[in-house]
Amino acid sequence: MSQAQDIDAEQQEGVIESVSGPVVSAVDLDARMNDVVYVGEEGLMGEVIEIEGNLTTIQVYEETSDVAPGEPVVNTGSPLSVDLGPGMLDSIYDGVQRPLDVLEEKMNSAFLDRGVDAPGIDLDKVWEFTPTVEEGDEVAPGDVVGTVPETESIEHRVLVPPDFEGGVVESIEPGQFSVTEAIATLDNGEEITMRQEWPVREARPTVEKNTPRTPLVSGQRILDGLFPIAKGGTAAIPGPFGSGKTVTQHQLAKWADADIVVYVGCGERGNEMTEVIEDFPELEDPTTGKPLMSRTCLIANTSNMPVAARESCVYTGITIAEYYRDMGYDVALMADSTSRWAEAMREISSRLEEMPGEEGYPAYLAARLSQFYERAGKFENINGTEGSISVIGAVSPPGGDFSEPVTQNTLRIVKTFWALDADLAERRHFPAINWNESYSLYREQLDPWFEDNVAADWPETRQWAVDVLDEEGELQEIVQLVGKDALPEDQQLTLEVARYLREAWLQQNAFHDVDTYCDPEKIYLMLTAIETFHDEAFEALDAGVPVDEIVDIEAAPRLNRMGTAENYEEFIAELKEDITEELRGLY
Repeated sequence: MSQAQDIDAEQQEGVIESVSGPVVSAVDLDARMNDVVYVGEEGLMGEVIEIEGNLTTIQVYEETSDVAPGEPVVNTGSPLSVDLGPGMLDSIYDGVQRPLDVLEEKMNSAFLDRGVDAPGIDLDKVWEFTPTVEEGDEVAPGDVVGTVPETESIEHRVLVPPDFEGGVVESIEPGQFSVTEAIATLDNGEEITMRQEWPVREARPTVEKNTPRTPLVSGQRILDGLFPIAKGGTAAIPGPFGSGKTVTQHQLAKWADADIVVYVGCGERGNEMTEVIEDFPELEDPTTGKPLMSRTCLIANTSNMPVAARESCVYTGITIAEYYRDMGYDVALMADSTSRWAEAMREISSRLEEMPGEEGYPAYLAARLSQFYERAGKFENINGTEGSISVIGAVSPPGGDFSEPVTQNTLRIVKTFWALDADLAERRHFPAINWNESYSLYREQLDPWFEDNVAADWPETRQWAVDVLDEEGELQEIVQLVGKDALPEDQQLTLEVARYLREAWLQQNAFHDVDTYCDPEKIYLMLTAIETFHDEAFEALDAGVPVDEIVDIEAAPRLNRMGTAENYEEFIAELKEDITEELRGLY
């Protein structure tokens, strides 16, 4: 939605009656729910959120200081919408899809004035259009009529808008067009352009939501190895301050094997978004070798921006994701963090004097979270293609308390839970994901993919690691009471194997050129190397070799170097041979 769009000059204006932070009340305004309005003399963008008789309540997406009763309110008659078309990738938007680089150029300053606006995509830029249908072909809503090279990595597929009737193509030709020019005309008079508008609170139509059976490979061992997420799945990353939520989100945005990444910084600190904005243009996409930003759309809504805009930014992000899903792409959406979004809802709810729910959050918190996450999934699109949206939401519970409402309501909705642990972070174990508290409900439906593409015994090998880590958790309680030396030798050896699982396998260095990404084959081979040490060590123990001699073999410490080994297949094969040879040589 852009203020650059035409507004009916004869439309009735309302008048501001009161201002309470981001919430403005107006009278005599002819409006419907969710209509976009422009508030005050400066024309601040807002949205109708409540109508009671002659009183209309508006949430304003900009700072409202100095806005006074008596100033006008103009209704556009349209809901909050986003501009969809080529040019969204490699762009940075605020929460209501205003391009920040364009606004900076307009203002000639990094500090934006109120009321300044710009279209979500460049209306004047010319794109090279190549038709994929011919005159006389029949097209239906959602069908692809042509392509545009949007970036080096992504081919933009021009779609018949879902709200069109469709029909027979009367005219279409290749050439250079702006997004507002008609590139095709149908026999019913409908003109197709490269630009669409879609209301952000309404999901784009699909035929069917399918069960996802392909993992979203992230290159992070603890995620892909123990707690995988499907393409089209949902995940939550809750954790206290400093436990690594943002770094985990960055890793997923960089390495996840999605075609498109939409990164929503919802109320995060400016320095964290700065890191994304500075790093991503310099990073190389591992799959294409092109710049990572060429498949990424950033929505930057930092903590110093107006609180109401946080409430809309996640909807802006998911609508952009749905648009690329309709083209048949797999999209990953990172929302960092949904807690800030919920806090924005809480503030607006309190301004409206609504009955508060738990901890002051609105009673409809769970419903809003559900409406957002249910727009994820693997879908059959109306044009016959398949696409997916994977939603990964960070949660920032105060003090790391997972019992607070946002975390609990999120856990009831998502199927993957990556629990960040402050104790692990303090011990410099990263990713600081607690393997005893985390879970994934996608494991069984994804196991066939891992069996076919990685190893036939993937589920059994993973379960072995889970069992060893579970046993270590139980033994640690005893160790804290009586010490490690009081345990039987077989349990001491189990603790040693678990230590290698934690330090050599689960721990991963996001800033190491080699270790930052670990493909599923390497994840499996690293795990089999530790399993080889486990099996051979227990054989030696059964043969009467003391546990101290077993853990002191020269080859064992090399397990910790597997993650950083460049030629990992050769390194791990040689390591397995050396472990077996050394341990068998002890008896």
